[in-house]
Amino acid sequence: MQKTKVQTSSSIWLFALIVLLLFSIPCVAENRELQLSRTARPWEFFCATGTRAGLFGNESGNLEAWVYPIKIFRNFHLHFLTEGRSLPAESLVRTVSVRPESSTIIYTGDTFSVTETLFVPVHESGAVITFEVETAHPLEIEAVFQRDFQLEWPAALGGTYINWDEGLRGFYFGEEQKKYSALVGSPTAALTSLEYQTNYSQSEESGMRLGATQKGKETKIIAIAASVNGRPEAESTYKHLLSDYVAVEKDSAKYYDDYLARTVAVELPDAQLQQAYDWARVSVIQGLVTNPYLGTGLVAGYRTSGASQRPGFAWFFGRDSFWTAQALDAEGDFATTRTALEFISKFQRADGKIPHEISQGANFVNWFTDYPYAYASADATPLYIIAANDYVTESGDVAFVREKWDSLWKAYQFLRSTYDAEGLPQNFGIGHGWVEGGPLLPIKTELYQSGLGAQALSALSNLARLAGKDDVSKQLADDFTSQKQLVNQVFWSQESGTYAFALDKNNHRVIEPSVLATVPMWFGLLDEQKAESMIDQLAGPDHETDWGMRIISARAARYEAGGYHYGSVWPLFTGWASVGEYRYHRAFPAYSNLRSNALLALDGSLGHVAEVLSGDYYQPLSTNSPHQIWSAAMVISPLLRGLFGLQSDAIQHKVVLSPHIPADWTSFAIHNVRVGDTTLSVKLNRTFDDINLSIQSSGTATFEFSPSVSPRAQIIAAELNGKRTPFQTSRNDVDQHVTVKVLVSAGKSMLRIRLRDDFGLTFNNVLPSLGSPSQSPHVVSEKWSPSRDTLTLKPEGLTAAAYELAIWNSAQITSVEGAEVRNGKLVVQMSANPHEVSAPQAIVVHFARR
Repeated sequence: MQKTKVQTSSSIWLFALIVLLLFSIPCVAENRELQLSRTARPWEFFCATGTRAGLFGNESGNLEAWVYPIKIFRNFHLHFLTEGRSLPAESLVRTVSVRPESSTIIYTGDTFSVTETLFVPVHESGAVITFEVETAHPLEIEAVFQRDFQLEWPAALGGTYINWDEGLRGFYFGEEQKKYSALVGSPTAALTSLEYQTNYSQSEESGMRLGATQKGKETKIIAIAASVNGRPEAESTYKHLLSDYVAVEKDSAKYYDDYLARTVAVELPDAQLQQAYDWARVSVIQGLVTNPYLGTGLVAGYRTSGASQRPGFAWFFGRDSFWTAQALDAEGDFATTRTALEFISKFQRADGKIPHEISQGANFVNWFTDYPYAYASADATPLYIIAANDYVTESGDVAFVREKWDSLWKAYQFLRSTYDAEGLPQNFGIGHGWVEGGPLLPIKTELYQSGLGAQALSALSNLARLAGKDDVSKQLADDFTSQKQLVNQVFWSQESGTYAFALDKNNHRVIEPSVLATVPMWFGLLDEQKAESMIDQLAGPDHETDWGMRIISARAARYEAGGYHYGSVWPLFTGWASVGEYRYHRAFPAYSNLRSNALLALDGSLGHVAEVLSGDYYQPLSTNSPHQIWSAAMVISPLLRGLFGLQSDAIQHKVVLSPHIPADWTSFAIHNVRVGDTTLSVKLNRTFDDINLSIQSSGTATFEFSPSVSPRAQIIAAELNGKRTPFQTSRNDVDQHVTVKVLVSAGKSMLRIRLRDDFGLTFNNVLPSLGSPSQSPHVVSEKWSPSRDTLTLKPEGLTAAAYELAIWNSAQITSVEGAEVRNGKLVVQMSANPHEVSAPQAIVVHFARR
């Protein structure tokens, strides 16, 4: 009996273990998906960030440390002391990997490996660096750095100093007022060098050794802490990080897990796009920073400061916050949007103008009066109104309108004060629009700026209605209608078939086709046929590269590949273009631009999207900020607002899903879509004969489903839970949408659209090798014959021997000119000799007549 009992207990234990392992597997897989690893690129930006601190450096292991608003040190690097040698760590960097909460470098020598992990707690004023040592011979790590201990630009502390504190086993950083303090050390540390200056010699370096690992495995740790409230607070944080770093790191990992779990999550057949979207959400929330003097808001991005005190764009920007806020709204992070709006509005000028940028050292100087940067832009003001309306509509926070109405009205009054005689908002003499300098200036107003001015009227009209100001709302709505017509009339050039970039000081059109035209497209402001013509030009290889959109054509006289505002590629532009192109049903260039931004998140500085890249070669500009927040936002918005056409209106309790599904997708799912107090999840599956959408809802909501299908497709019926339901169709030049509006209740609902003869094509672009020119094809136009039995594609930029386009429902094709169907793909075959490239004039796909 005893034996049987033991066996039974063992069986129960084994069963429990198996169950535990089975339930653990999805979590392990999920964490693995959010880890990015590759061979190190020593020049590439490398960081770990929290809301109060950051470690910035590169993949060689060279770092600088910040606890806002203080820079503590720079040029932090390692030496490995073993077998009588001192080995520079940068020569042994092999692999880097990143997770949301930490970043890791693996150094490997002949007989040892050191895994260095940078970790910045989400809410602590400090950072931790751990070293997992595995060695066959005694090895010791020496950490060396140069002290900065200064406030962020343009402020300064004056004289500061550094001492070694034997009791704390660390360096103490201080200044004469004893208000600002920092500590850098380790429980096992011993001083090896301290900076000095004499009449005879000097050294800027300080260093410490972390104690020898004799053989086998051991963990070493360095803690960094600082305070603006004196040494006791810095010491408290320092000791807490040393003793509790494991628990603090777990808390930070949970913070990101919870964030991803409560915002809009997707399941995509494109693994790269899936991973990029998840990392974009992480990257965007890492822009949330707390300054002890100014408060909490969104910074623009991160980059090393070197010998200066200016870490990239790690201070607060108005228009950056507002473009990022629209991505946050789309993914359902309304709390961060409200925080960002409240922060920027605190510094609104008396006349209503909204700030452009606020340094983290702004409180130490007369930032808003003595420096030219605070209110430098004109576009931040209309963007504030637009972002406020987007937030209120998506979140349902009507109380915010009443709370901020005076601020919003002041912003509108300032906007009106900039109008010219025609009623267009000016840049000249007011502040820059998008373009801040270079050969595109001087101008009076950009299409970009005038488009934002018009959209601000529509946004404020809606906010006025919600605030109970019906007369004001009606007048603003009328003004918006007039302004929209004016923008389309004034900026359209019939001769070039494009919208002008701007009006010059003499009110003449500056005929320079620019991606900035996609901003009014984002909001649906441009006339449909004119927008089609504009997109035809923007979709070509002189505007669109494999890594995103140039601001102007590479053929333009003003173009320069390294021009910050007259030639370079910004992921921000690329995101604008993608959303705008999806808005006007141009899925080919829109999907290409979405993928370009997504792929950037998985390359370069891992998990982050660059600020600006060369217009000619796939590489960031030398002045690039590698972890730019609104660039990451331009993965989120093009996917959710663009490809999925996802819109939530919490006030109307309505959700719209209007997807343009790539040809090689047969399914997708979207979870955690919030509309008021209701949460929805949807899952789509399609065949050649039907589109099935499963809707899981926690409450009642109006749901509008309007998928894109081919103009050739015939719609047979729509069904809700097996019963016929009304539907409508709307056609344009490149697709048609089948729209079904239903009221869904708590529980599960099933929508089905029955159809036949659907068809689709998609090209999955890729990034070229680093430093290479653009290589992917560009489908600049799609034209269907009136009878829908011929589709003509115009390709440009073909530089390789062959390209493959995915086909949806290839059985529809009877013949093809300029390409061939092979293994279910449309293959554009160039010359058999790869050195002889001859692009076809067009690809013509023929279908059976019906």
